[in-house]
Amino acid sequence: MTEHRVFTRLRPSGRVSDKGKIFADVRSPTIECTVVDQSARGACLDIHGSLEIPKRFFFLHGGVKKSCVVLWQKGRRVGVSY
Repeated sequence: MTEHRVFTRLRPSGRVSDKGKIFADVRSPTIECTVVDQSARGACLDIHGSLEIPKRFFFLHGGVKKSCVVLWQKGRRVGVSY
């Protein structure tokens, strides 16, 4: 099976943390996650805890806040687009 990805996904390495945080707005609780892989346009995340994952949220990783949309979800693993 060939993949037709525009961007290559990379696993976090070196000085970049593989931990991130998800929040829908300022009043919502923060959801911890682990970055499985990422590209310039999206990421694959493992979600910790049992809170419901919103369809749109902000993702904080490496000191950068990005607006995200969930593209797919399988259990507690989600694919997001920035």
